[in-house]
Amino acid sequence: MKLNQLAYLLFFVISLSASAQKKEVSFLVRPYLQDASPNSIKVLWETSSGEESIVEWGLTPKLGQKDVGIAYDVNFSESRIHEVKIDGLKRFTEYYYRVITENATSDIFQFKTPPFAEDDESFKIVAMSDMQYDHNEPDKFSEVVNEGILAYLKKEFKGNLPNNLAMVLIPGDLVENGAKYFQWKEHFFNPAEKLFANVPVYPVLGNHERNSVFYFKYFSLPENGTPAYSEHWWYKDYGNTRIIGLNSNEGYSDNKEQKKWLIELLEKTAQEASIDFVFAQLHHPHKSELWIPGERDFTGEVVKALEKFTTETGKPSIHFFGHTHGYSRGQSKDHRHLWINVASAGGAIDNWGEFEGRDYDEFTVTQDEYGFVMVEVEGSKDDPKFTIKRISRGNQDKSRPNELRDSITIWKKERKPMAPEPISPSNETVEVAGVVLKAGEFRSPYKGAFHAASHWQVAETEDFSKPDFDSWKQYENWYYLENRQKKDDLKDEKTNRLKPNTSYFWRVRYRDQNLNWSDWSKTGTFTTSK
Repeated sequence: MKLNQLAYLLFFVISLSASAQKKEVSFLVRPYLQDASPNSIKVLWETSSGEESIVEWGLTPKLGQKDVGIAYDVNFSESRIHEVKIDGLKRFTEYYYRVITENATSDIFQFKTPPFAEDDESFKIVAMSDMQYDHNEPDKFSEVVNEGILAYLKKEFKGNLPNNLAMVLIPGDLVENGAKYFQWKEHFFNPAEKLFANVPVYPVLGNHERNSVFYFKYFSLPENGTPAYSEHWWYKDYGNTRIIGLNSNEGYSDNKEQKKWLIELLEKTAQEASIDFVFAQLHHPHKSELWIPGERDFTGEVVKALEKFTTETGKPSIHFFGHTHGYSRGQSKDHRHLWINVASAGGAIDNWGEFEGRDYDEFTVTQDEYGFVMVEVEGSKDDPKFTIKRISRGNQDKSRPNELRDSITIWKKERKPMAPEPISPSNETVEVAGVVLKAGEFRSPYKGAFHAASHWQVAETEDFSKPDFDSWKQYENWYYLENRQKKDDLKDEKTNRLKPNTSYFWRVRYRDQNLNWSDWSKTGTFTTSK
C-alpha cells in the first residue's frame, strides 16, 4: 500500500514538474508578418523556449486550417524564433490566424493577401525610419505607431487594419545597436506589435543594425536578390507597384553585384506593363538639408538609375530614405522622381542649426519633426496615380498630433501644362548687370493644376547646349522654418551678370504640382549693352 502511494506521489511530482516546465513557454515577440504574396505569407514569432511552430488560420475566426513550420535559435539560449509559411491562399483576401508553441497560444489576428497587378486594386503603404531608441524619448516609437499610425488609420478610413494598410516600409535604423539582442524585442517589436501582427513589415539595413546576425534571424525577406547576399537587397511586388530594398551601408554600397542587380531589375521592370510605379528604399540620403555628413554617393547612383528608368519608361519612381532624423521631400528637376526622407519615428531629431546643412534646389520641404509617411496608390487601369502624405507628430517645441504637413500626387500619365508665353526682353538691348526675364500666366487643361516650378535658360546658341544662365525655382522652399519662395510668383527671374555686347537667346518652361513639365516656350532674344 505504501509502495503504491509512493509511486503515485512520484508520478504526481513528475507530472507537476512537466506541467511547470510546459508553462514556462511564453511569447517574447508576438506574431509578425513577412513576405506576403497573392497566394502565401510568412508568420514569425519568438518564444522563451519550445520547438513547436504552428499557425492555425482560416477565412473566419473559427480558423480550421493549420500549417507547421520551423524553429531556430536566436541568441544561443532556449529562446526560439518560429517561422511558418502559409501557402494556397486566395489573392486580395482577408484571413484570420493565431500561433501556437506548446502551451503558448496567441490572440487571433488578421492579414490580407496582395492582389495581382491586373486586378487594378488600390492600397496604402506606411513608410517610416530611424525608430532607434532615444534615452530622452524612450516611448517615442510606441507613440508614433499607436497614437500615430494606428489612430490615424482608424480615424481616416473605414474597416479594419489589414484592409487599410498593405505593408510597412522601414529604410533602416530599426534599433540603436543591432548587436544587442534585447533591443530587438524591447525597442522594435514590442512597441509595434499591434501593427506588425496585422500588416507585413519590410525593412532594409541601416548603419545602426551593424549588419547583425539578429537582423537576418528576425526577418524573412524576399530571396530574389543576389544569392550570395541574401536579404541585403530584394524586391517585392504589390499590385501595380514594385518595391526595391537596397543596402547603402559601407561594405555594400560599393558592391558591384548590387549595382548590377539593380540595373538588371530596372531593365526587367521596364518591360513589365503591369508595373506602373517603382519605390526604392535604402538608408542613406544622396543629399540632406539637415545633416550633410550623412550623405552617400551610392544613393546618388541609385537616384540616377531611377531617373533614367522613369524618363525612359514613363513610370514614376521614389526613393525613400532615412539616416537624417527629420522629414524632407524633394523631386528631380528633369524626371518624375521623388526624394523622400521618412524619418524620424523615434530617433532623436536633427534640429535646425544643430549640424551642417544646405539648401538644396531639389527639396521643397524639410521639417525637423517626428512622423510617418502615408502612400496611397490608386490602381486604376486607365489613369493610375499615387499620393504621398506626411503625417507629423511634431517635435519638442510643438506637438502636432497626426497633422498633415505635406502632400503630393503623381499620375503615371503625363498631364502637361501649356507652354508659357515669353514676354520680355524681346529683341531689345538690355543692361549686362542682370536681365529680368518675364513670361505669361500658367495654363493647364487639367482642373486643379497650379504653377509649381519654372525653369529658365539663357544661352548664346539657340540649341541651349551650354547655357550661360540656368535657373530652376519651385513654388515653395521650406528651409530653416521659413518658406524662402513665398514672394516668388515664378513668372519672372533675374539673371546673373552676362557678357557685354553679346546676343542671347532665352526660354522658359513651367511645371505643375504633379511634376509635369510643359514644353519649352518660344525662344526670345536680346542683346546686352557695351
